[in-house]
Amino acid sequence: MRRFLRNGSLSLAFLVIFVLAVIGQSVAGHAYNNEELAQHGQPPVGYLDFVTSSDFLVDLAENWQSEFLQFFLFILATIWLIQRGSPESKKAGDEGVGTDEEQHVRSHARPDSPSWAKADGIRLWIYSNSLLLVMGAVFLFSWLAQSLAGQVVANEQNAQHGMPPLSWGDYVLSAEFWNRTLQNWQSEFLAVGAMVAFSIYLRQRGSSESKPVGMPHHMSSVESE
Repeated sequence: MRRFLRNGSLSLAFLVIFVLAVIGQSVAGHAYNNEELAQHGQPPVGYLDFVTSSDFLVDLAENWQSEFLQFFLFILATIWLIQRGSPESKKAGDEGVGTDEEQHVRSHARPDSPSWAKADGIRLWIYSNSLLLVMGAVFLFSWLAQSLAGQVVANEQNAQHGMPPLSWGDYVLSAEFWNRTLQNWQSEFLAVGAMVAFSIYLRQRGSSESKPVGMPHHMSSVESE
């Protein structure tokens, strides 16, 4: 168990932080939701009713979809684009998907390579792109969940104001939906771009996301290997 905790400490730490953050969001969101209901003369809702409601789901999903879109685009961009000096980038000349020998696939697979890396055809293609495919799938699922939950919330608000309900298509094309969506997207793109640029000139000793402290600005971590 001790070895498992040590070897998986990074993933486990962020899993714990994630769970605590979601719990915190649910508690704060429940309190805020009941404050709004009280202002409109409506009775409060229970905690379980709130965390299973569209109000909570839309806030959760709109953040998830922006995060996974960020990773999807970043993974895709780093195949072909480079940033000289950034540890987040390959070195110049390494653009592209790489050769079979570089990727240790097919006849160049190592004895301990995953079995799908030794395969060919569709199995190898799926495994070779599995990270991008999963990130894209989670993004699409989260985006769909956000749009469906958002439609329910919007129609609840329309009913309170005596307005007709919106179809899913109308809601997805509405200014409200894209205002909420693009607020999240722009912040994620800014964060990724800042990380790439700052890591050229700034260091964090001991972090795998940083170059060694004494490495020149124009070199990436890959170039020192």
